[in-house]
Amino acid sequence: MNPDDLVDKHFPRLRPEQKRALHKLGIRTVRDLLYHVPARYESSGDVGTIAGVAAGADVTLYGTVRKPDIRKTWKSRRPIAEAWLEDASGKIKMMWFSQPYIAKSLHDGMVVKVSGRVAGTTRPDGVPSGKVYLANPEIEKTAIEPGDIHNSLFARPQDLNVKHLNPDSLFVKGVAADKTLYPVYPESQGISSLWLMHAVRKVFETNVHEQIPDPIPGDILARYNLPSLSAALVFIHAPQKQSDADAARKRFAFEEVFALQIVMQQRRNALLREEALPVSVDRAALADFVASFPFPATNAQTRAIDAIVSDFEKTHPMLRLLEGDVGSGKTAVAAATAYLVATSLPPKGPLRGERRIAGTLQVAYLCPTEILAKQHFSTFVSYFRDHPIPIGLITGSECRVFPSKVRYEESAKLSKATFRKRVADGLIPIVIGTHALIEKSLSFKYFAYAIIDEQHRFGTMHRQKLATKGAIAPHLLSMTATPIPRTLALTLYGDLDLTLLDEMPAGRKVVLTEVLGPKERERAYERVRAELAAGHQAYVICPRIDEPDPAKELALQAKSVKAEAARLKTSVFPGATIDILHSKMTPSEKEDVMSRFENGGINILVATSVVEVGVNVPNATVILIEGAERFGLAQLHQLRGRVIRSTHQSYCFALPESFGETTRERMKAFVNAKNGFELAEYDLALRGAGELAGGRQWGVSDIAMEALKNIKLVEAARTEAANLVAADPDLHRHPALLRRARTADTEMHLE
Repeated sequence: MNPDDLVDKHFPRLRPEQKRALHKLGIRTVRDLLYHVPARYESSGDVGTIAGVAAGADVTLYGTVRKPDIRKTWKSRRPIAEAWLEDASGKIKMMWFSQPYIAKSLHDGMVVKVSGRVAGTTRPDGVPSGKVYLANPEIEKTAIEPGDIHNSLFARPQDLNVKHLNPDSLFVKGVAADKTLYPVYPESQGISSLWLMHAVRKVFETNVHEQIPDPIPGDILARYNLPSLSAALVFIHAPQKQSDADAARKRFAFEEVFALQIVMQQRRNALLREEALPVSVDRAALADFVASFPFPATNAQTRAIDAIVSDFEKTHPMLRLLEGDVGSGKTAVAAATAYLVATSLPPKGPLRGERRIAGTLQVAYLCPTEILAKQHFSTFVSYFRDHPIPIGLITGSECRVFPSKVRYEESAKLSKATFRKRVADGLIPIVIGTHALIEKSLSFKYFAYAIIDEQHRFGTMHRQKLATKGAIAPHLLSMTATPIPRTLALTLYGDLDLTLLDEMPAGRKVVLTEVLGPKERERAYERVRAELAAGHQAYVICPRIDEPDPAKELALQAKSVKAEAARLKTSVFPGATIDILHSKMTPSEKEDVMSRFENGGINILVATSVVEVGVNVPNATVILIEGAERFGLAQLHQLRGRVIRSTHQSYCFALPESFGETTRERMKAFVNAKNGFELAEYDLALRGAGELAGGRQWGVSDIAMEALKNIKLVEAARTEAANLVAADPDLHRHPALLRRARTADTEMHLE
């Protein structure tokens, strides 16, 4: 057996559905199987048998589900989910009151772990009377077969021929049951944790894990007291003690973050070796441009502009991430720095002298949505109205250019062909757009500056497509209003310099945030009425677009945009103009609604989270978020940011549908957090990085995500990667690390 052998070769009896399941789990080779690590571990300690239960006792039982069903009580017609739990000693009924969906999640023959209290009666001699049952027990699929609880799946170390390992590091026959840890793996239908445990045992028996070269150099392992790869593989799949698993997880977390940092440092080094088009830095002209803004620049904005301008003065391309809280003024920073580029001539360009500058360096501003692109286009037009610099807009539905040849103060529609020709000829210095910006059909003449808004919504591929639009690498500014914990920023954007906008514009007031229960929502409605009476506007956010299908019992039961808009119009705000906005509307429908809302033609906009990013209506001063527990904290913060666009006092009401302990903790953090950065750190500690801003999409494993709670580990990995790449840029002396880095680069997509 070799690490790169296909799994099929050594497991020839795999059924088609099992092959599909392994493919879905990313397991194609023996190496993949060994790197498919457990999500958690179960201990078989303190486990009883069904024959030994007594009424009133709290028990943990392992067994097989039999006959799951749903019935209703005779008098109240209350729905009950029920099933039998069976082990070698007997069987007992399980009942869940008013939770019929549980029966739908069970099937006959499922092996489960059940914890709960025994209800009912027993005879005086302690034997169940036949009426005992488990009332509302917690139930979960388990990797442990009932018959395996006191019999380890693994043989002794000497039987496995595993070298250089402490005998206590593996499951050993005869070990007390309360010391046995069973790994529970990420599964897919057809491949269970039990199958994976037996497969890993077969691999260990061949000693193939000893053949895989360790990608982490020995001196780094020693410096941070990390186990070798072969030891860590055994520790993580077959720990006898929790400390074994912890040491292995720490090692694999470091390995993954280290590999990502290697990729980032190599990417950064490659770009820093390239030359950028020189930008003419006229600080006096820049100061005049910034002074023309309708508001004074904050100190944080001034620092950010200075950092970017300093990068422009270097010979290599800028690589910078601008992270600013909602409403902190990132667009103004982008506009000020774009002004410098759009007034710079290429090295051998034409002389200035005409009213409109032609043939200057060019800027591309990439936005994730059409709504946001059009909004930024309008904002740039307002900033550049007194400056003779053409600005273009390209989306999937239209192309526009400012100023119009007919009326200077307006923009004009262009055909896509005409627009592309003007950009290719260098006649439009600033181009704002959606994904249409990175299409092959759009080419630039003097592309010098790429700005990406809401960086996390684009993949690395999109960034690279934009960065390779011109023959020379452009300066790159990535921007995000999504709060990112420092560890996450260092890991995912390790190739970028980080600048924070940690100051709000003068006069902005803190949004007054409240969490209201079902009986308190009238208070939110009263506030909306008061704001409408003052001439202001409101948002109402719902988790769904349409009402759930009543035929689907497991459908998400949450308020929908369409039904809630109708209810508010008829019974809550009958005199208000109410309209809706959601992702299934056509671009022209969205544009019409947003235009009317911006112009005051709509009093209350009922929408999904489509308004989460960038929508800017200063007159909107109150937002109600229905089903608030269904949104991540970062998303809630973004939604709240829709009403922080003016100097008016604004209000946010979170209206959860459930109030469990976790929901209460999260809502408390949402109310009390001073800014998005503080909220992001809290969300990281509470739920893990995988929940942040859709973090599951990053292609980073759960182990690495958990490691992001450890700033020292991330900083150590980044430092070691920078030092190693500086000494060995192409990793010629570290072939195993080169392979691991390539794997990390392929898996991480940041989309």
